[in-house]
Amino acid sequence: MGYAHDYATAIMHRGRIPMPPEDFVPNWGDAPRRHKLYPGAVTFPLPDVAITADDDAPTVADGFAAAGGDEPFDLPSLSAMLQFSYALQGRRLAPTANTDLVSLPAYQYANWYRGTASGGGLYPCSTYWVAGPGAEVSPGVYYYSPAQHGMQRLVAGDVVERLRRIVGPAADDASQFLVVGVKYWQNAFKYNSFSYHAVSMDVGTTLQTWRTWAGAHGRLINPVLWFDQGDLSDLLGLEPDAEGLFAVVPIAWEGAQAPASGREPGKGRVVRSDRERSKVVIEFPTLTTIHRTTAAAAADRPAVGSLAGVGAVPRADGAVIELPEPAGLTMPLVTALRRRRSSFGRFEGRPISAAELAAALAASVAARVPSEIDGPDDGTLVKLYVFVNHVTDVPAGVYEYAPEANALRLVSTDEPGEFLQQSYFLANYNLEQTAVVIVPTVRTHAVLDAVGARGYNVVNAAIGAVSQNFYTAAAALGLGAGVALGFDNISYAERLGTTVTDEAPLLIMLLGHERAGGGDYRYELG
Repeated sequence: MGYAHDYATAIMHRGRIPMPPEDFVPNWGDAPRRHKLYPGAVTFPLPDVAITADDDAPTVADGFAAAGGDEPFDLPSLSAMLQFSYALQGRRLAPTANTDLVSLPAYQYANWYRGTASGGGLYPCSTYWVAGPGAEVSPGVYYYSPAQHGMQRLVAGDVVERLRRIVGPAADDASQFLVVGVKYWQNAFKYNSFSYHAVSMDVGTTLQTWRTWAGAHGRLINPVLWFDQGDLSDLLGLEPDAEGLFAVVPIAWEGAQAPASGREPGKGRVVRSDRERSKVVIEFPTLTTIHRTTAAAAADRPAVGSLAGVGAVPRADGAVIELPEPAGLTMPLVTALRRRRSSFGRFEGRPISAAELAAALAASVAARVPSEIDGPDDGTLVKLYVFVNHVTDVPAGVYEYAPEANALRLVSTDEPGEFLQQSYFLANYNLEQTAVVIVPTVRTHAVLDAVGARGYNVVNAAIGAVSQNFYTAAAALGLGAGVALGFDNISYAERLGTTVTDEAPLLIMLLGHERAGGGDYRYELG
């Protein structure tokens, strides 16, 4: 069936059959930086965006509802999208149940928060700007430095034609591109073989934040997921096994003209390399193999519409509970992105309203990472299940969410609190104290059968996008939230009855009220 199938199966069973290396312990004293460093590269700061309480500012609801538009980007708008997605927003420190709290007061382990969620708070995604003529900067390749909110020039010269040939027809005559990559060691030093699963979700959170911001401002983000990854790695000067390239995003630019057809590609390529902080970098064979498998499949683009028929299939049985109109998400989008955080054990068990639950569910299913192979008959890949502990007017139990009807379909009347806690590996949450636990599922193996190994990235990007919308909606509702991967996937599949439907529970998303009155240090940049 292929290695991507094997890796997906190992991920689902890792709660019962540990993935190698079983005895691995992270060396936190030799941890990598949380961004890349290119010594000697010329850096120019991007314009900062003033944060105001303007009543006309786009809201969270605007971002979730918009499908995008034809408004082109310019330098200030590109800067704003990057600033509120991946730039450092400030520092937080609060007493929680998370296991890393002891180290956080030390400055070298400062918890600098960002608008986009990241597994383990590690932020391994790299963003490159391949700039053509007319972009208000010299043509070339730039690396976005989140710590500086600036662009580091890696090579000067117009290489857009080469990139367009790498991407193929999906480049859509664009002259400006963002490339999303992942330097694996930034996550693997902690999560080893599991890291590919985590970082491919991180790509989804990044793309969804961009899509939400762009949609709220009349702009469009449509990523390309299939391209010649080896050739693009060469253009960007990357070691093929050290960094994976997951998406290329063509962007329309103010005043830019489409490149002339038939041009010869420039010969420039990046020769700079980033400086690694870690003295010892460990290679994990499982990570390398799944990376090579999906990278090799990236040049074999499936036909448009290949994902039709592999989406979520609703249940036909079970009593239905209609939900009220979702609570409004009227908070300014920028405010919600800056307030997004993980609750880490601060839940208190107080019920949320059914309208708040409806809003969180609707926001989650609104997430989507489109690609160049999308067809008109494609359904949504993700289905949501809901474990209800404490929701007003909704009895405790397990439900499937029916988005078209804004309703819950009963799966089980058993109170889920004990099951939730027994199936969770870590000590940083009491899941019974959450109001609900929302579980997104995807038919992973069906996707892999339909589009090949690169489909693994499609699945996890979709799940990551759901988690980003969930976090943003929770912030807008003033509720606590958390997302976790440390649970027994098979136990959830058995509980939901999805072992026979190929629906893989890939994430748990926790929602509820937080306890008031706890200490909370917060320093905001800007």
